[in-house]
Amino acid sequence: MSPEAPPPPPPSRRAFLRAGAAAAFALGPAGCGFLPESRNAFGDPDRPIDVKADGDLVYFNWADFIAPAVFDGFEKEYGVKVVQSNFDSMEGMAAKLNAGNRYDIIFPSAKWAQRLAQGGRLRRIDHSRLTHAAAVFDHYPYFADPWYDRHSAHTVPFTMYKTGIGWRKDRLGDDLAGSWDDLWNPRAKGQVFVLDDRDEVLGMAALKLGLDIGTSDPQDLARITRTLQGLRPRLRGFSSDSYNNLLNGNAAMTQAWSGDMAAMLGQAKDPSVLGFEVAREGAPINSDCYAIPTDARHPGTAMLFIDYLLRPANVRKNIEYIGYPMPVHGSEEVYAALVKPFPQCLVAPDDLKGDLFFRNASSKGEQARDSAWTHVKAG
Repeated sequence: MSPEAPPPPPPSRRAFLRAGAAAAFALGPAGCGFLPESRNAFGDPDRPIDVKADGDLVYFNWADFIAPAVFDGFEKEYGVKVVQSNFDSMEGMAAKLNAGNRYDIIFPSAKWAQRLAQGGRLRRIDHSRLTHAAAVFDHYPYFADPWYDRHSAHTVPFTMYKTGIGWRKDRLGDDLAGSWDDLWNPRAKGQVFVLDDRDEVLGMAALKLGLDIGTSDPQDLARITRTLQGLRPRLRGFSSDSYNNLLNGNAAMTQAWSGDMAAMLGQAKDPSVLGFEVAREGAPINSDCYAIPTDARHPGTAMLFIDYLLRPANVRKNIEYIGYPMPVHGSEEVYAALVKPFPQCLVAPDDLKGDLFFRNASSKGEQARDSAWTHVKAG
């Protein structure tokens, strides 16, 4: 069943994420998180995909995460339409896939790409058939063989980002302490948001306590839960729309993704009133991927779309629009110029070596983390 195109999304990135206790809704073997499906139900997923227009592109991604001009150019060049649908969390994406919705291209984060690949839900992508793939894999060694997808056999990297704290200098001053402790700053009490994202919030508290970012140890989770329950009365709420919360003044301080902060530069009347810091205890880092589901009706068009997005001109347009770096050689200066006013937003290849990634736990571990998150959200 092809999804209907939704109304135009609001002008924000990764807006309205709602990652709740549904994370373990369909944990299958090894905690893959996807309902089992016959490996060859839709043909051999390892069969090379012919890179050609084979129908309209059914696209599934975060809202407002591709520049409209890029969509327009793709449609005109290849004579196809892009039928857009959006998810508001990785769990929401998985739920749609498990419900049988069929998409030609999706954009999972690293840990969810691993779940999809291990669950047999992704087509193999032959990088040699992508004209511009060398700009990624010949210059970004990390993505040539990332932990989440051996040899990037089923994925192509899309964006990178890290997590920190954004704040309004006009309300809290120019400098914070450079620590996750700043979320407890008494001057910001009642004006603080944290991301509505299980891993980000539990991971923040884990780093503050000197624990592993993705711990599922019951004793660690008990400490994390107590720590976050101490923050709970100080919060205005849980929201991943840091872009709008800071711009419109709903927040004096918020946990935020680096790309959202960079995107604000083009919208804020006075960017100098905004600040972004990376906590000294560590900043989670992540990446999103292009991926083609095994049941894609138009995998050839999906391959064309990936290659089109990797063209230098389109990489530039997209970076300037979304505020997130794309690991494509030749785009580094475009991104560096964009984040120059916020140097701590800069995400570079060396950051990937820090290994502060959210990884998949066992089914039991994921359920333990869900339980902790439920307690935190309940107060």
